[in-house]
Formats: sequence, structure tokens, C-alpha cells
Amino acid sequence: MQGRVIVDADACPHNCLSILRNEQQNYGYRLITVASFNHNIDNAEHIIVGNEKEAADIAVINRVRKGDLVVTQDWGLAALVLAKGGLALSPNGIIYRDENMDFKLEERSLKAKIRRAGNRTKGPSARQGKDDMRFHKSLTQLLDTMH
Repeated sequence: MQGRVIVDADACPHNCLSILRNEQQNYGYRLITVASFNHNIDNAEHIIVGNEKEAADIAVINRVRKGDLVVTQDWGLAALVLAKGGLALSPNGIIYRDENMDFKLEERSLKAKIRRAGNRTKGPSARQGKDDMRFHKSLTQLLDTMH
């Protein structure tokens, strides 16, 4: 397989990175991680960016090519990846698809509006073993389509 998996590693759980490294042995893809200098990521192809708000996202989207798989929890970045012909997967194993992006982006916008008004929104739930299993299953499903 000549594919590439690019990881928005600023907020990617270590368990996901371990799963990605293990599957790299099976599928032979290039694993590229991108994170700010505030994160200590051990990967042969690691790109370090500044700690500006969108630095990692910009570095990821500038590198994405058609057919690449991007792991990110950022819905906006996922939408851009899909628009460039890539595949996108969340660390929780949710496969981003064109048909669900409008809803996700609308939800993101609504939550940002609530926070700007001084209110709080619910954050993500604590990560559980089932999240790792769902991520692994979705990852291999997408990798199989990249062959």
C-alpha cells in the first residue's frame, strides 16, 4: 500500500497513535503526525509546528492529497479533507462523510455561539476501551478501501 495516514496529533489520544503504528506494520502506509512543539510525539515522520491556534490544522490540510486518510477530531478540518478527496476519521472511530458534515459544522457553530455568549457546552466524554475498539474497526475499514 502506498497510502498515507496524516494525524492531527495535537489532540490525538496515545492509544490511537499506538493502533496506527501497529496497523502501519500490516498495511504499509506512511504515518505522518503533525503537532505543535508543545507535544512530544514519537514518530519517524513527525512535523512540528508552532502553537498558534490553527497551526497544526493548516499544516495538515496543506499536505493532504486525494486518497489520504486524516485522523482528526476537528470537524472543520475533516470537512476540508473530504473536499480535497481525502478520507477523515475521528479518534473515537467516527468516519466523517460528506452527508454528515453539514450537521456537524452547524452544531460546531451553534456551540461556539453559546460559548461566546459566556455559557458552557458539554465537552467530550472520558475515553473508554470501546472508543479504541471503534477507532480500530473504522481505521481498518477505511484502510481496506484505500488498497
